Amino acid sequence: MPQIMTTKEIAKYLKLHEITICKYAVQGRIPAIRIGRVSGDLIRMPLIRGLAKGHHRSKRRAQKKLDKE
Repeated sequence: MPQIMTTKEIAKYLKLHEITICKYAVQGRIPAIRIGRVSGDLIRMPLIRGLAKGHHRSKRRAQKKLDKE
């Protein structure tokens, strides 16, 4: 599995400024993906519901967890 590094880590490793790393990424000179921040609630709810579809016990556990929140 490839290692994911932050802009800061890459800048330190290559001894370049973070802004230069960002420019290189936009230009396609270095491979990059953008990872944003997402509210935990937006992720938890669909995951719990998706996991609950498979097993009856899991569905009950997931529902209990949803009811607590």
